[in-house]
Amino acid sequence: MEIRRVGSQPSGKGPSDYFTGTVRIDPLFETADPARVAGASVTFEPGARTAWHTHPLGQTLIVTAGQGRVQRWGGQIEAINPGDVVWFPPGEKHWHGASPTTAMTHTAIQERLDGKAVEWLEKVSDDQYQA
Repeated sequence: MEIRRVGSQPSGKGPSDYFTGTVRIDPLFETADPARVAGASVTFEPGARTAWHTHPLGQTLIVTAGQGRVQRWGGQIEAINPGDVVWFPPGEKHWHGASPTTAMTHTAIQERLDGKAVEWLEKVSDDQYQA
């Protein structure tokens, strides 16, 4: 058994290569092999968002606060709110972030395949975000 105490892992800033705007990442857990799941609480300030990306084994988002947006490649932007659970299947190109006026926090859960949990792609343009 392992207990990770609140505050035992430092918060980090979402790297500008993969995020637009102000994003804070609070690691929650990352399991050792042979397990492969990891989770983090991610807070996006208004207008902040991820770049387009995929996950080899999919990703689950659990919205815990605020108002956000998600979009899969070729789909419409969808509003997300506290209590909503979003599933992106393996390999689905997508992005997620806050609404233009309200911050959003979600718990992100994904698994590693061959040591990799995400494939980062191009940034979401302002035009794409505001569509």
